[in-house]
Amino acid sequence: MRLTAIFSLLLHVVLAQTQEVPHKMNFAGMTLTIRDDARREIQKDVDALTQYPKYFNIKVDRAKTYFPIIEKIFAEERLPDDFKYLVIQESALIPDAVSVSNAVGFWQFKDFTAAEMGLRVDKEIDERMNIVSSTRAAAQYLKKNNTFFNNWLYALQAYQMGAGGVMRAVKDYESGAKHMEITSQTYWYVKKFLAHKIAFEGAVRGQGEVNIIAYESRNSKSLSVIAKEVSVPEESLMEFNKWVKKGTIPGDKNYIVAIPVKGEAQAVYASVEKVNTDHNKHNSHKKLDAKPALALQSDKKTINGIPAIKAHAGENAVALTKRAGVGLSFFLACNDLSISDPLVEGQYYYLKKKRSKTQIASHVVKQSDETLWSVSQQYGVQLKRLAKLNPGLPTLSLKPGTLVVLSGTQKSAVAEPVVASTVEVETGEFFSWSVNPTASTNKSAEWPTSVSEPSKQEENTITNVVEPVIETEDVTPGKVDEIVTTMQPKPFPAQHIVVAGETLYAISKQYGIGVMDIVNWNQLKMEDGIKPGQTLMLRDPAQPDSLMDTAKQDEFIVYEVKPSDTLYSVARKYGVTIKDLMDWNQKKDFNVATGEKLKIQMK
Repeated sequence: MRLTAIFSLLLHVVLAQTQEVPHKMNFAGMTLTIRDDARREIQKDVDALTQYPKYFNIKVDRAKTYFPIIEKIFAEERLPDDFKYLVIQESALIPDAVSVSNAVGFWQFKDFTAAEMGLRVDKEIDERMNIVSSTRAAAQYLKKNNTFFNNWLYALQAYQMGAGGVMRAVKDYESGAKHMEITSQTYWYVKKFLAHKIAFEGAVRGQGEVNIIAYESRNSKSLSVIAKEVSVPEESLMEFNKWVKKGTIPGDKNYIVAIPVKGEAQAVYASVEKVNTDHNKHNSHKKLDAKPALALQSDKKTINGIPAIKAHAGENAVALTKRAGVGLSFFLACNDLSISDPLVEGQYYYLKKKRSKTQIASHVVKQSDETLWSVSQQYGVQLKRLAKLNPGLPTLSLKPGTLVVLSGTQKSAVAEPVVASTVEVETGEFFSWSVNPTASTNKSAEWPTSVSEPSKQEENTITNVVEPVIETEDVTPGKVDEIVTTMQPKPFPAQHIVVAGETLYAISKQYGIGVMDIVNWNQLKMEDGIKPGQTLMLRDPAQPDSLMDTAKQDEFIVYEVKPSDTLYSVARKYGVTIKDLMDWNQKKDFNVATGEKLKIQMK
């Protein structure tokens, strides 16, 4: 036994001393060519990470404990497995790690970003310290970033500086690239990640001294009770579940408790399995299982013979599908949505595929924000079927009075208002399809203003880690440039109506303009994103600016930078963009110093 331990320690020491940065390496299905200047920088980080075997091996042991859970969640979320090394970089796998910018937990989320990703953060619970909840949120955050770029390397960079920051820093986006170069100009955070991957990749294989079993808590219960149920010391359970701040798990939803297994693992496995089985038997009469929301009559309707469920306030597609007990990709396909599209509170979404026809012959557009998609959702008719039945209609903005054919051979045209008709739904209410606004009980989709989604964090230095912290010099993330496209641009219309699934990048390519042009013309915040039905003003950048310059003669104020400030936080505080601040103050990078005076134009 002692010889095995000595051999394992020697193996750790050898692994911790022999990693060399290769000229080529694989990351997330991409081949990265690392130029010599970048290799030297990355090698310094690798050497620093492996310099002290004691601390290196502590991180390796933690990785062996937590990586099986992280790998499983990443596989379920279809996120490349390589991203698991990011958690070592972010927190050293210390659950209650706190950065200087108040980012907390395994994946270093700030409180507002955590809330936007569906994590509970309050005096009782902080899911940023829950390995299962926070890992799933991190996976979804990375995937969301990737919808902007279709490039996992940029999604990684956006994890630290936000998607908007990457769009400003990177001149040309290599969408879908399979080969990329890493140079001295590559963002420091990306190079630091590659150093962690190289340093730990060969050392974290095999089983850890402590393993984690996922225990699902379905009702309010204290950790002391769970410890007795699964036969583990209460102190150990509390150590691995610091997210339970007051010792009791609330019953507002199901939580996953990490059960540490050491030594007699089989007995603990059996205890957890018995508890979970007992839970299932106890709750079987409730018939909620994976579909709790469908048991609530007020939350469901049948439209055109298709079951639909109402979205709750603040709910996204991931949360709704969990509540409804359907697959995420299936749900998105049924509703012609993408993962980045917001859900509207009170709107009904389909749980089965929409039909190719309905008993109602046509629909008359009554509002200027209606689209073919919103009509498709209103009647439960497939979007592609409506497009086929209405070949002359735009898919984006429909003019009030336009007749949309829903079934049959009736032709689309601009029509006079028609008599209202109603369809009875499963709940016994009547759902009015009237074009008379006063009689309508189902307004077409109203897309609310998106909540600003800031960068996950501006800084990631861990303040409560006792082991040596490897500092990496912050490299200026490149010149602030706009996206350049080689596509043949379309003529510039006065406006563009956003369709479901579109991104700012896709629209910029469509018209051969920069993403930041669209942002500035419409006074957008990059992290807000865009939503279906939203109107974006467009113009030819070669023409004199006649739209968005009304604030140029407004007065400036002077703001003194505080120790906790970042360029992003100041921009957010005054409702301006980072680019505005950089332009007004002639800044060439994102750094600000305490006491620095920033000019801000008040609009």
